[in-house]
Amino acid sequence: MSDTSTVTGQLDRLIDRLAELNPEPPQTAYDNDWPSACYLHQADDGQPVPWRPVRRDDSEDMFARLAAALEQPIHPDLVAYYCRYWSDPLPAQCPDGELSLLQVWNPDDMERLRGNLIGHALAKRKQRQPLTLFFATTEPDGNYFLSIDNQSGEVWLEQPGKKPLRKLADSLADFLATVEPMEFKE
Repeated sequence: MSDTSTVTGQLDRLIDRLAELNPEPPQTAYDNDWPSACYLHQADDGQPVPWRPVRRDDSEDMFARLAAALEQPIHPDLVAYYCRYWSDPLPAQCPDGELSLLQVWNPDDMERLRGNLIGHALAKRKQRQPLTLFFATTEPDGNYFLSIDNQSGEVWLEQPGKKPLRKLADSLADFLATVEPMEFKE
């Protein structure tokens, strides 16, 4: 049983509930050039194949390299969040509406995430705003995103290029406790 007071415990709860809601795994087009432990079997390129989130058992140094690039430590909640599972984004709902919980599909996707987080951090620095790091987008429009304040660990609603709009929770674990998974859309 996972400790639901932690980020990893809340992610485990969400993944378990997601499996209950979706007894048939979602499908995605198989891509030989984009391998993942999430694929339930191999297929020809472009063929639909079922997938599921897979718990990671490897260590990830991407966040140490990200911290070095940004010249500051990365909040441990964000590291725990992105390093718990390999997965496609997860459909979810919070009290404010639907969201897509961002995840990483494979090590190359982790590098893509690193580049996006660096770009986001540099934009924040240029705007002289505190560093926040994103982990989800609003649905269906994706015009807003959810982020962690890198110093406090608070969860905020943001719009690209603007100051954080509204605090949603004191911590990522507290926020994830309010989130329920949704069925995958075809």
